[in-house]
Amino acid sequence: MSDFYIGLMSGTSMDAVDAVLVDFSTNNTHNELCNIIAHSCTNFPSTLHRDISALITNSETTLEKLGEIDVKLAELYATAVNELLSTTTLSAVDIKAIGCHGQTVFHQPEGKYRFSTQLGSASYLVESTRISVVNDFRNRDMAAGGQGAPLVPAFHQAFFKSQSKSRLIINIGGISNCTWLPPSGKVEGFDIGPGNTLMDCWIRQCLQKSYDENGHWAAQGEVSSSLLNAMQSDPYLQKSAPKSTGREYFNLKWLETYLQIDRFSSLSKEDIQATLLQLSAITITETINHYSPDETYLCGGGVFNKQLVHQINTLSQHALFDINDLGINADFVEAAAFAWLAKQCLERKKSTISTVTGAHEDVIAGAIYLV
Repeated sequence: MSDFYIGLMSGTSMDAVDAVLVDFSTNNTHNELCNIIAHSCTNFPSTLHRDISALITNSETTLEKLGEIDVKLAELYATAVNELLSTTTLSAVDIKAIGCHGQTVFHQPEGKYRFSTQLGSASYLVESTRISVVNDFRNRDMAAGGQGAPLVPAFHQAFFKSQSKSRLIINIGGISNCTWLPPSGKVEGFDIGPGNTLMDCWIRQCLQKSYDENGHWAAQGEVSSSLLNAMQSDPYLQKSAPKSTGREYFNLKWLETYLQIDRFSSLSKEDIQATLLQLSAITITETINHYSPDETYLCGGGVFNKQLVHQINTLSQHALFDINDLGINADFVEAAAFAWLAKQCLERKKSTISTVTGAHEDVIAGAIYLV
């Protein structure tokens, strides 16, 4: 019997909505556990990207605007689902559920009131697709005292863990995160820090481009060691796990607090981009060298930034492996993870790891909206 789920992920960078159709049955041809049988990529409308970015950076809006963004995101997610299904012979009735992370606009993992806010109305998504939806994956873990993130380590454990080798999975999205998978012992994971997000913000402001293709622009600059050292002293980067973060912390405002310092005023725009790339490379490499894994796998959009991967290779004491060798395309690991998280929720199975998030127990993550 087929076991079809759809996973949606728009990510911190908000460049597009990745949609994957996954068969989790154990009798399919290509992979006995997680077979991605179709995928699509739906671009973000520029106006929606602008409105969400402003909301995340400024943390200010009206209730009316907040509601409009919530519904517009759901419409975008529905478009992604319908485009995905149009490439297959399947229809809505064949899909058990959509796992939709939504777009994080505020994440507060510390203090008395822990919560995380994602937009993308599940109610509208159900009505537009006629498929059940699972969303709100973070807040149950936060209610249990956890960070609510990262969420993907449980998926990594289920599909990527080896019985004989230690593995480290590094996801380079807008924010980079890691999952430590030893052959035995506790799984660990945390948000490392900025992956693509600062580089994306800077090139968007300077060149009106959504990202630095292959890191070409960064390669034209020189790394400023003084700016790099200043940014590396950031409290989040010095903090021990469990920890989680997002664009509400690492954004253009964060960068501008450093660029306003007089001694950095003479840096070229390319030098700043080169330094941001080096910051991402160093924080990722420090994580790799800390765990000293048998195998390190990279995934997420950052794997296509050739300059970034080159720098990680140069700084790392360990070889990097292609996560495609583990059966899932690097582009679609996170979207597939949310398809799996939806499945876990519907089946009433726990899908968080307390040693990752810091919660006092593993929990069933997600809220279900039935068709």
